[in-house]
Amino acid sequence: MRRHHLGAVLRQVHLTGPISRAALANRLGLNRSTILALTTQLTAAGLVYEGASGSTGRAGRPSLVVRPESDRWYVLAFDVAVDRLVAARVVLGGAVLERREAARRRSRYADLDEVVGVLAGFGRALVDAAPRSARCVGVGVSYCGLIRAADGMVRLAPNMGWTDLDFAPALSGQLGLGLPVTVGNEAHLSALAEHERGAGVGHRNLVYLHGDVGVGGGIIVGGKLLDGDDGYGAELGHMIVNPHDGRPCNCGSQGCLEAEVGEAALLEAAGRVGGPVGRDGVRAIVEAAENGDAAARKALDRVGDWLGIGVANLINLFNPGAVVFGGTLGEIYQGAAPRIHARVAASVLPVSQERAQLRTSALHDDATLVGAAELAFRCLLADPLDALARITA
Repeated sequence: MRRHHLGAVLRQVHLTGPISRAALANRLGLNRSTILALTTQLTAAGLVYEGASGSTGRAGRPSLVVRPESDRWYVLAFDVAVDRLVAARVVLGGAVLERREAARRRSRYADLDEVVGVLAGFGRALVDAAPRSARCVGVGVSYCGLIRAADGMVRLAPNMGWTDLDFAPALSGQLGLGLPVTVGNEAHLSALAEHERGAGVGHRNLVYLHGDVGVGGGIIVGGKLLDGDDGYGAELGHMIVNPHDGRPCNCGSQGCLEAEVGEAALLEAAGRVGGPVGRDGVRAIVEAAENGDAAARKALDRVGDWLGIGVANLINLFNPGAVVFGGTLGEIYQGAAPRIHARVAASVLPVSQERAQLRTSALHDDATLVGAAELAFRCLLADPLDALARITA
């Protein structure tokens, strides 16, 4: 029980930042003497410290608050996307510090060694640049594919041609930090990040839709990720929305949400195949539509209509408090919001519309990195003293 409570206190400090003992007691349902004992133990371990809260605008001494020891503990967070590789050092408390990024050529073959080599180089550089007193306590990776929860194996990456690759052990070996590498699906991790630190804070139930080259999703139910038996749940991009004359999808089906609203569908509808792709290509169409380009406007309306159908289905199924659009879908939502809202208004049960809010990501391009970092911090936050004993042994 004490281990659980230590983890709960550290997690609160990690997620909320400076917080008083009284507030910790209220949030965790513990008495103040227990909170004092727990914060004292975490302080002795070097994980938190107490300091003045700053000016309160009232007479008297400022109250003390508990803060994370951000200068001492950090994780490495990686994002493996179809066309880019990103790495960052994320400290206890959640701040994203130094980062490295490289373009990645789009490929339909298994370039595992190349990807691992770039990421490992980034990771070693970030460790070398960190203060000497700081210690890496975990490594997390956001990956654009189906990840087996039991061991982090990349089972399938439809837009990359990867199947059944032991990505985590390969990266761990190249990094040489003596730490395991934990891998998660990019949309699942982004959903958790938005729920804990972004547009979904305060919502027990939310749906997250992520656009990159394809479309992914994450669903939070009762504060927990809905991930399925093996970790392959909430593949919202492969929900069938247009079964009769739908576009072919990379998964082998047709009429999937990804096929109707993904990058390829938007570029084709706008007559821009062969032009810029990725985020630049999507943003160019949104900007063109705003500036009166009829073809771009028609393409956004078409994609927005299918996206609205998908969102309506999801709201009817899960009754979320928020639907969050991230990645390139955030751009598409901003460009096609009236069409999406019209579909939702026409197709969602009135009682389910009452509270459902449609929002763009608050974390923007950092959502995947923040999610990967939270994955890397998981062991430390679950059992702080045991995790430190293993890391420092």
